[in-house]
Amino acid sequence: MENLPKAYKIGVIVLRTLLGALFSFASLAYFFKLFPDPVFEGNIKVMMDGFDAAIYLLPIVKVLELLCGISFLSGRLVTLSNIIIFPISVNILMIHVFHLPEGIPTAAFIFVTNCILFYAYRENYKSLLKVK
Repeated sequence: MENLPKAYKIGVIVLRTLLGALFSFASLAYFFKLFPDPVFEGNIKVMMDGFDAAIYLLPIVKVLELLCGISFLSGRLVTLSNIIIFPISVNILMIHVFHLPEGIPTAAFIFVTNCILFYAYRENYKSLLKVK
């Protein structure tokens, strides 16, 4: 991120902070039951019932969201957190595209911001993508 213009760096910090706040709040809301569970119908109900039946899945995802959210807020380990959270953000987007279209704007924000962070920190990923 060193070679980027100052305005771009500020934009990245703002987006990173918003994403961190969103993931942190969502995971804390899940663990502390800040909101009642939504009532689903149809295929999304079957999918959510499967997540609940797995017992471990949602808590692990929410712990990862919390840790990555804290990382984004603090600016530490952003490169690693971006890799960890990417499959979760893709699934959030796909769930909203196929089952809950009213949530597409938020899901798209999460996914696009994740991609912007990949671009902003692309220098940190070069060693991972180097073919030996």
